Amino acid sequence: MSSPDPQVRAARNKSTSPPPRGPVVAVTGAASGVGALLTERLAASEEVKQVVAIDERRGECAEAEWHILDVRDPAIADRLRGADVVVHLALDLDLETDAAARTAYNVRGTQTVLTAAAAAGVHRVVLCTSTMVYGALPGNELPLSEDAELRATAEATGVGDLLEIERLARRAPRAHPGLNVTVVRPAVLVGGTDTALTRYFESPRLLVVAGSRPAWQFCHVDDLCSALEYAVLEKVDGELAVGCDGWLEQEEVEELSGIRRMELPSAVALGAAARLHRIGLTPSPAGDLAYTMYPWVISGSRLHDAGWRPAYTNEEVLAQLLDEVSGRHTVAGRRLGRKDATAAGAAGATVALLGAAAVVRRARKVRRRI
Repeated sequence: MSSPDPQVRAARNKSTSPPPRGPVVAVTGAASGVGALLTERLAASEEVKQVVAIDERRGECAEAEWHILDVRDPAIADRLRGADVVVHLALDLDLETDAAARTAYNVRGTQTVLTAAAAAGVHRVVLCTSTMVYGALPGNELPLSEDAELRATAEATGVGDLLEIERLARRAPRAHPGLNVTVVRPAVLVGGTDTALTRYFESPRLLVVAGSRPAWQFCHVDDLCSALEYAVLEKVDGELAVGCDGWLEQEEVEELSGIRRMELPSAVALGAAARLHRIGLTPSPAGDLAYTMYPWVISGSRLHDAGWRPAYTNEEVLAQLLDEVSGRHTVAGRRLGRKDATAAGAAGATVALLGAAAVVRRARKVRRRI
């Protein structure tokens, strides 16, 4: 029997061979949080050839190739060789972390990853910041364009670090020709997260500053991971905002949550928040309040134009957030014990009064020790 025609044989081989595999992707901060979820997602994707997971401890994804090191270590360049894309998620945004140490880790880590990626021949780095970088301002449009100016200041928790990361992202292609940088900016992130904005919903009353016009836009961590995957697979690039479609007005949030408001004059709310933070009683600076006062909703048009859609609505994400924070008690960003929270709720105490009570309790404890 004669052998098949070469063209026929080639067609048969093409039809039976496995589909081509995609990029090798390195993920920093891969052992926990968004990094762990993304690592699992990419490892299960048929469009990704391999996942290289980098963190200071080993995570649970057995399919990834793990490397244990600090992202500020220049040796990371060796671990990135062979990777096509790096997703940098090793950020410390913990409210309780010392601010100077947090900034040193976040900025130095991002600098090192960008430099190492360029040295290793990586062609794309994906960074993750927040839509907070646009700033919460009374004159903001609803919604803002993704191309809107970044008008945030460094007065809110971690925002100074995120602005510096944005600056590094803009400079990287000039400093490292051939390196492409994509920045993904999620709205209020929900799903195992702990931020000043998620703690807002742990309060016995929702603080509303008189004369403000809040607008709430959320982002589920699963939606963030799917948006990051879009960036990894180069289905979209540039500066991307990700979140639920539309937004919720403050009145809608109060109706859906069942939590009543506590309205304070601006001077009282901002003054009390500044004093409490200055004396170390709350982790949230006064700048965090702006994000509960004014809109910073983003359209997310670039992802939509690329075919991406959120799997969750703002109402659904708010419901999940309320489930997650159930049983926690926070006022002015400070977690309270059950006894303090019950007293605060019964008395309908304001932020300023709670702060004064906390100061008195601390002073009493100091006197007892003396």
